[in-house]
Amino acid sequence: MNLDLSRPQVMGVLNLTPDSFSDGGLWTDPEIACVHAREMVAAGAAFIDLGGESTRPGAKAVGVDEEIRRVVPVIERLAGTVPALISIDTSKPEVMYAAVGVGAGLINDVWALRQPGALEAAAALGVPVCLMHMQGEPGTMQASPDYVDVVSEVEAFLLSRAKSCLAAGIPREHILLDPGFGFGKTLAHNLQLMRQIGRLAGHGYPLLVGVSRKAMIGALTGMPLEKRLAGSVAAAVIAAAEGASVLRVHDVAETVQALAVLTAIREQG
Repeated sequence: MNLDLSRPQVMGVLNLTPDSFSDGGLWTDPEIACVHAREMVAAGAAFIDLGGESTRPGAKAVGVDEEIRRVVPVIERLAGTVPALISIDTSKPEVMYAAVGVGAGLINDVWALRQPGALEAAAALGVPVCLMHMQGEPGTMQASPDYVDVVSEVEAFLLSRAKSCLAAGIPREHILLDPGFGFGKTLAHNLQLMRQIGRLAGHGYPLLVGVSRKAMIGALTGMPLEKRLAGSVAAAVIAAAEGASVLRVHDVAETVQALAVLTAIREQG
């Protein structure tokens, strides 16, 4: 992965779906989606994460052909034309092949390559992967999340999936880990994980954190979805300060600005 993660980097969210929790329906037109992607890159995004299937709680599954139809035209327009790594947010091996075939350079999988054929596809494609923890599946994951020790269980799962990737031939330097905030976790679970970002990031794999505009921000601030900017930026900065390498966000410019302050303070002296 030819990207400097010695400083925290921002991944801009680009959902090409009609039903994502925050920006569903805004970027379904490929031309409009590309304009937004270029705006995020201009604002400082090092990654653009494209998704063609919503993974919000209760989301409906999307077929392979439809997911490919949504993502491939946008990747074709962006790949090689923006100074950012294009990430494909998918769990389907067919979509992985199609997306990487037209220029995607990272596979971001909420199932951590556990779907049939996904691990083999990622290994064959030779691009970096991001492995996320999720308890349950998107349709029911928030019904009754339960852990004995959420931090230890998430940590063990992520290290186990990383081990599987290594065994499949994926290089260690091509593996990122994501604790999966809000994916089968209560507010208390999310807060426990936030307090232990340093522990999760301490195994030599870059850690990706995505909390932008999520329900946990709403629960902590009392703000509706459209007013969670300040809380989202605060959470991103805290995660970066604790050791996260990539922050997956909707509000790129504001997060980049906040991280610039954090980086300057860190590097002073």
